[in-house]
Amino acid sequence: MSPGTERIERYGRRTRWLHAAVYLTTLLLVATGLWLLLGREGQPSILARATGVADTRLHIWLGWALAGIALVGLVAGVRAVPTFLRETVRYNRGDVRWFLRWPQAMFTGRFARHEGEWDPGQRIANVVIVIGLLVLIITGVGLAMLHGGHLFAWLAKVHKWTAILMTPVLLGHILIAAGVLPGYRGVWRSMHLGGRVREETAQRLWPAWTEWKATCVVEASPE
Repeated sequence: MSPGTERIERYGRRTRWLHAAVYLTTLLLVATGLWLLLGREGQPSILARATGVADTRLHIWLGWALAGIALVGLVAGVRAVPTFLRETVRYNRGDVRWFLRWPQAMFTGRFARHEGEWDPGQRIANVVIVIGLLVLIITGVGLAMLHGGHLFAWLAKVHKWTAILMTPVLLGHILIAAGVLPGYRGVWRSMHLGGRVREETAQRLWPAWTEWKATCVVEASPE
């Protein structure tokens, strides 16, 4: 096998299924939410016509589904939470250099080295996406349970502006995760088709994690 072509598992099956459930539900929420935000509540969207459910009700049901998925994910992966938080909030001296080279590296693939499981950009995205989704879920639950009043109006405003601010972040995350940009080519396999990426891809995007993974494989191999 040629050097760099060996595949490394980036994410396990449970993580991939949870990620898929979250992003599919979120994409449908963005679509129905944008439709309602544009004032087309009285004009059934394609999704509403296909399901026979009004857009408003569909948005509420999808919101409850996302809340349920988040709760199941938290309970099932509670042991991974400390690691997720530790890796997300970590900071190293090389992070600034990574950001300085990032705009060009997106197209060349020549990223500056970083430590940890995620690059500095992904760490920031983790914070924004997790906090944003939590705010949307909490305010969404409040809106579903209340019927008018000052609190309802305040929750609606927070919900709307959080969704507006979150949308470009999610679109950027999708653009990178899909591997459309040359520097991120091959990354989409980390969450699909077995979650395995080429060693070259892993080394280019997550050098320290790849080295750690290789060490784990060597230690686990029988002598």
